[in-house]
Amino acid sequence: MNRRSLIKNAGIAGVLAAGIAPAVHAQASVRWRLASSFPKSLDTIFGSTEMFAKTVKALSGGKFEVSVHAAGELMPAFGVVDALQNGTVEMAQTAPYYFTGKDSIFAFGCAVPFGLTARQMDSWMEHGNGRKLMDAFYAQYNIKSRSAGNTGTQMGGWYRKEIKGVADLKGLKMRLGGGLFGEAMQKLGVVAQNMPAGEVYQALEKGTLDAVEFVGPYDDEKLGFNKVAPFYYYPGWWEGGAELEFFINTKAYAALTPEFKAIVDAATAVAARDMTAKYDAVNPISLKRLVAAKTQLKPFPRDIMDAGFKASMEVFAEHEAKSAEFKKIHQDMRAFQRDQLLWARFSEFRFDSYLTGVKL
Repeated sequence: MNRRSLIKNAGIAGVLAAGIAPAVHAQASVRWRLASSFPKSLDTIFGSTEMFAKTVKALSGGKFEVSVHAAGELMPAFGVVDALQNGTVEMAQTAPYYFTGKDSIFAFGCAVPFGLTARQMDSWMEHGNGRKLMDAFYAQYNIKSRSAGNTGTQMGGWYRKEIKGVADLKGLKMRLGGGLFGEAMQKLGVVAQNMPAGEVYQALEKGTLDAVEFVGPYDDEKLGFNKVAPFYYYPGWWEGGAELEFFINTKAYAALTPEFKAIVDAATAVAARDMTAKYDAVNPISLKRLVAAKTQLKPFPRDIMDAGFKASMEVFAEHEAKSAEFKKIHQDMRAFQRDQLLWARFSEFRFDSYLTGVKL
């Protein structure tokens, strides 16, 4: 059994009991800094950094410590890639699609419209070509990647007015997480804006924004969006499973001993699994609270989904025409997705569809 599998199955205490950690006792102490693009108030996402640091410290017997810093403490939320590139910090935790202004390929490390679900993304990254392709791209930024967790399929966001069709999107000022979704929504007439989570509430309250998408019920409730926008739409077709990533400075990682590298790899796996599991646990509870508080929960009309799909495919085609690397990664992801959807038809989709129609 490899180290990552052992940690997933045995947990931190089990690994220590099995004698894995003593190998690091003779190592020189290491201190890293990790900068997140998210505030501490988001205990789901930021909590992944804390779980990572806790696991690293436990597995190393205190010889390897990572201090974690919320957005704005060391640098702005969207400054983490530059900080990694120049070696200001050893690690970051972020949503890669925040950096599509540098290169649109960053989006594939997080989420693209009508893309992969959480399980599909994990599978593509770890057992398909995803991690290999993305790390080859990230290398030009002195970065290697590991999963920090996945939100699962997100909601379609909060709107100050009802959205009955595509015409209602025209001129809508909307905060979008970043990436190719913004380009697709612009084709539908939306005025796309990207801003850190901590700045969104006031903009929505003042009317600077007409709508906002962030994650899902638990995080959205914490940020208070339901207090200033009554309509809550689903699904977030642009984020079938948004992957948060740990970005690691390649030189800092290369300088670690083999034991410490193994600890970093194992600790990221622990943190990623914990984040995704937490989202699945807390989202339904928060959704029930939001609905009880008079949130108007609505599905996107089919014409909006169809228009979004058409616009998204146009965006992908435009980027493929400009970048051979973009095309290579996109086509690889879609081929993987087609097989995943085929399997889902006979497994989880059929199973879940039946259970949602019966009384448990």
